Amino acid sequence: MHIGDLINYEYIIRVAAAVAFGFCIGLEREITNKYAGLRTHIMVALGACIFTLISIYGFPTFADGDNVIVTQATGIRDTGRVAAQVVTGIGFIGAGTVLRNGPMVLGLTTASTLWIAASIGMACGAGMYDIAFAGTALAILTLVIIRVFERNVLPSSTKRTRMVKVNIICPNDSTQTVQDFIISKFSDISEFKKRLLSAEGNITKITCVIGVADKKPIIKINKVFSELNDVESVSIEEYNE
Repeated sequence: MHIGDLINYEYIIRVAAAVAFGFCIGLEREITNKYAGLRTHIMVALGACIFTLISIYGFPTFADGDNVIVTQATGIRDTGRVAAQVVTGIGFIGAGTVLRNGPMVLGLTTASTLWIAASIGMACGAGMYDIAFAGTALAILTLVIIRVFERNVLPSSTKRTRMVKVNIICPNDSTQTVQDFIISKFSDISEFKKRLLSAEGNITKITCVIGVADKKPIIKINKVFSELNDVESVSIEEYNE
């Protein structure tokens, strides 16, 4: 028996195609610095492709290549049974990329790209290269074009809002000045507290929670508060409810 008799080159092509398409989607996620990047998407597409191949061709008792064998005991084999479980199983991996940060939920887009990567892998496993190519192209175009659209057309979208907690230590006689400064600079203030620090005597601590539509809210707020005088210290941190 020659080694060529043991290798089905059509299977190799399908697996390679799944890896290539998974790489393309994973590259977009990697460039945008998401939790699930190149390796995750490649492995999802590859795994889905292999499961689909096993589902279609891996049970010679019931099938011979592309010809489905009908037996009196079993009837027609359900070639989609194993592959169907991929759709359910990929949900566990997708759930691992979804994070809750206070009122915001992050990672849903990445979870959906893993779901798409699985479907593309299944398409490659079934030999449907046209669907796999079209799905990959459309997924990447959607991710890139919609991101540009959101940045330029929807800059004030609530999805971009980050909540930041600011603690300011200042003299008592500067409290009103600091309060007026915060109100003049920020419109989205969900919490504002003032507390006299008795241990320090003439010192007040102001705490406020501010919403900022920016990917780097701490840097932006720090720049704004650098204009504020008559304060002893300012601490800034992302706020998680």
